[in-house]
Amino acid sequence: MSTATPLAAPVVSRAVGATYVAFIGSGFAFASWASRIPQVRDRLDLSTAALGLVLLAIAAGSVLALPASGPVIARIGSRRMVAVTAVLLGSALVVASGGVLAGALPLLVLGLFLLGLANGAWDVAMNVHGAVVERLVGRTIMTRFHAGFSVGTVAGALLGTLLVHLDVPVPWHLAVVGVVVAVAVPLGSRAFVPDDSAADLDPMDDGPVGGGPAQDEPVDGSPADAAASLAAGPEPTASPAAAPAVAPRGAFASWTEPRTLLIGVFVLAFAFAEGTANDWIAVAVIDGYGADAALGTLTFAVFLTAMTVGRWYGPDLLDRFGRVATIRVMASVSLVGLLLFIFSPSLPLALVGALLWGGGIALGFPLGMSAAADDPALAPGRVSVVASIGYVAFLAGPPLIGLLGEAAGVLRAVSVVAVLLALALLVSGSVRPLERSQTRRATTA
Repeated sequence: MSTATPLAAPVVSRAVGATYVAFIGSGFAFASWASRIPQVRDRLDLSTAALGLVLLAIAAGSVLALPASGPVIARIGSRRMVAVTAVLLGSALVVASGGVLAGALPLLVLGLFLLGLANGAWDVAMNVHGAVVERLVGRTIMTRFHAGFSVGTVAGALLGTLLVHLDVPVPWHLAVVGVVVAVAVPLGSRAFVPDDSAADLDPMDDGPVGGGPAQDEPVDGSPADAAASLAAGPEPTASPAAAPAVAPRGAFASWTEPRTLLIGVFVLAFAFAEGTANDWIAVAVIDGYGADAALGTLTFAVFLTAMTVGRWYGPDLLDRFGRVATIRVMASVSLVGLLLFIFSPSLPLALVGALLWGGGIALGFPLGMSAAADDPALAPGRVSVVASIGYVAFLAGPPLIGLLGEAAGVLRAVSVVAVLLALALLVSGSVRPLERSQTRRATTA
């Protein structure tokens, strides 16, 4: 039974909506940049190898930010971290747009480094708050937040496609998106609740969720209801503290925890599977099946749609069957789909494979984040560790597929994903929820 003063349902509902804003905004901002990479390459006359080196600036920023973000969030709270990093990312897009406009490669690289720095820290902070809100709601909704991220990426990519068709210059596109993100997301994050709001609640059970949050009214967790509450503006929360009070602990102690590291490996496998599809699935269809560019793009759309739908409806499966059973079945489905995609004798079957691949991996990354945040008192450090390991795959995985593709073809190179999904199945027991006796409570006055 919680000893903290329960938060009112409208407060929690606004926090849910604010979390959706953070996830959608993050996906939208990053996809807006990614959708214009070909035009940036042409504007600066970059070779493929040179473009790869330029994009490493994003990786460098993220790798620097991810391990350090946990201790910072523990000090200032996820609300402030999201607000600061949204402003930084928006500014980074403006700087990058200036580099493109002036044809100045160093300025573009600086902008992309800042983009990676902001994106990495933003990702950890919004996942920490998402885990807090999930515990307050009393149901599994983290995957729906990640579905919001997917919706944001689709929106950013579609906007980019439209602006390319309309010949809107890259600098104008990136600069306007940067300003919108820097203003809208910090305003939305004002409705975040303190990170210690759920400190006295039990971790989510590995099975059906009984009861619900300690609130006056039920909280739906859907973006529509949450957005309506968010529009009303923030209300005072149960605690004025912006950051959790946690007993002294080494800043990087989470890197020594076996369970946290295994969850990191679990997330790495799913992140690799997702990142590989994002960068290579269309190329694999075009090169491996002799399809035209439109069919390659259609295959990617099928994958992305399946993943978004899986993240939206996945919480119902998790609540009914538990984390471990659900993810083992879904990873197996993805593995079957991946093998069908690679070795299918025809393109229609390969499309079915892409559908199963996308739907099957949908829950892996967000579920790993939820598992890392099972103990609210230690969530910032653990989520930071898991995100750091996972983003190694997002950043280094696709170039690895490219190198292997030079020797064996992209379609066959994708087989590496199957190996990692098999590894994820082996370590999937690590995402089982912690018992109350295994958690470390935040200190209270």
